[in-house]
Amino acid sequence: MTVKLSRRAALAGAAAAPIAASVAAPLRAAGEGGAMKPLHARAFKVGDYTVHSLLAGSTGREGVKDIFGGGASDEAFAEVAEENFISDTSAQFYFTPTLVDTGSEKILFDTGLNAGGITSALADAGVTPDEIDVVVLTHMHGDHIGGMTDDSGAVTFSNARYVTAAAEYDHWTGLPEGNGGADRVRAKVTPQAEKMSFIEDGGAVASGVTGMAAFGHTPGHMVYMIESGGQQLLLTADLANHYVFPFAHPEWQTSFDTDKDAASATRRRVLSMLADSRTPMIGYHMPFPAAGYVETRGDGFRFVPVSYQMMG
Repeated sequence: MTVKLSRRAALAGAAAAPIAASVAAPLRAAGEGGAMKPLHARAFKVGDYTVHSLLAGSTGREGVKDIFGGGASDEAFAEVAEENFISDTSAQFYFTPTLVDTGSEKILFDTGLNAGGITSALADAGVTPDEIDVVVLTHMHGDHIGGMTDDSGAVTFSNARYVTAAAEYDHWTGLPEGNGGADRVRAKVTPQAEKMSFIEDGGAVASGVTGMAAFGHTPGHMVYMIESGGQQLLLTADLANHYVFPFAHPEWQTSFDTDKDAASATRRRVLSMLADSRTPMIGYHMPFPAAGYVETRGDGFRFVPVSYQMMG
């Protein structure tokens, strides 16, 4: 399946400007009793827009080769891990929704595992759930729709409209009852269908926010280009679920991908575009704050995270 990003790559010169981190946001915030707690929000400027990376949760996982090394030999997988100073058996998973404040709307991309995680991260950005104008679902895996309602079923973002890919919604709602993923969509997403807009490849969420088909991870998985003031940022969602293995070898299959061949082809296409155009990205499962760049390395790529020294 083709990801149509070439028309965006024409603005590569403007996109190459580094993401400017907000100097107003400290790296740590005071908690109760004067204790320090980690801040789960990090702000960047993209033209006139403020983009907040939100850490809504994190968890460790074992069996990394089985998750990210489909088609790789044990030796090749271990070699990539050693080259990057990481384990080939365990990994830390991050769940990082993104908030884009255009000045006229606050647009939230994905909602994390649960309502508690996303509302806490939003609070660190100084935003309450009722201030969210738009919720965009890049796709409908549980770690992206979990925060749409709380444990009682109450809607988290009571004033928001919703946007997702038509192909994604049709896929999940077309599956029979008893399918865990589909049942979760029916519980979390379907009740908001009347407030939902369905877009295709190239569809606009708002001015300067464009959805682009990146199918494979799921049948309607989308990435989103943010453009303002001559600058660009691509929200890559689950294009790559780890900051090393899918970059180094896009052809290695990821167990979470529905159509693994399509996902690998999409991954290589988009990562190549990002590397060629030097467009910055935020990836949902990258280590917080999840923002960085992509560079070509051999036959694959490398994720280059932003530095905390990149202040603007």
